[in-house]
Amino acid sequence: MQHRKLAFIGAGNMTRSIVAGLVSSGYPKELIIASNRSRPKLDALQEELGIKVTQSNDEAIAFADAIVLSVKPQMMEDVCAAFDQSIDLSGKLFMSIAAGLPVARLQEMLGGKYPLVRIMPNTPSLLGQGMSGLYANADVSDSDRDYVTGVMGAVGKTLWVEKEDDINGVIAAAGSSPAYFFLFLQAMQEECMAMGFNQQDSRQLVQQAMLGAAQMVCENPQLELSELRAQVTSKGGTTAAAVNSLIDSDLQGIVAKAMQAAVARADEMANLF
Repeated sequence: MQHRKLAFIGAGNMTRSIVAGLVSSGYPKELIIASNRSRPKLDALQEELGIKVTQSNDEAIAFADAIVLSVKPQMMEDVCAAFDQSIDLSGKLFMSIAAGLPVARLQEMLGGKYPLVRIMPNTPSLLGQGMSGLYANADVSDSDRDYVTGVMGAVGKTLWVEKEDDINGVIAAAGSSPAYFFLFLQAMQEECMAMGFNQQDSRQLVQQAMLGAAQMVCENPQLELSELRAQVTSKGGTTAAAVNSLIDSDLQGIVAKAMQAAVARADEMANLF
């Protein structure tokens, strides 16, 4: 992995997870700096991970070769507008993890045309099991791409998309989907409790089944998901009865509708800020 001087503008949970992944993979701590308006998150990062911290965004961007914009979309314009205009940003690589902000809008906020990568991570990145979608504008070099792959690879898997609109598909398939799974598990837990199991046992039943099923998917890449499902669905058995009920209720249509709703909302957000 390349070791560039790296700044994080914002010190929230995603910053912490990426920094932790980088430090654990051997990225030099002295090459990482994080900035934030308030001290508590900075103090925690410095104490836990040993990186540089500052309350000055200008200090962070002046230090860095690569900059991660890790603030909420509604804050991005004000944050970028406040950068010291005397700081030379040429040659710096920008990465944004703000959902919904397209490259063109980010360039406007930054006030220039810079190499810029949009990143859509998801919350399992907090555990090093993330799935991040990446999109680069035309100014991003192959070396830059390799660098960003290394940075986000520290917290999970990555997928480059060639069209910016495809980032919204990544949101629907990976960015938002942990919540879909949690909702499904919640429904299963509640039905287990209705059957008479207590809350703790109900959760253990469904979460361990989920973990085991996910592991089977990961360890059998040669098998289609439909084949994995068929292997545990004996004809005329209990699993078949449950699966057929889900199919009859149009589970596939429900999932498709939910994912398209996520895409539509991402499209809307692109025009909000």
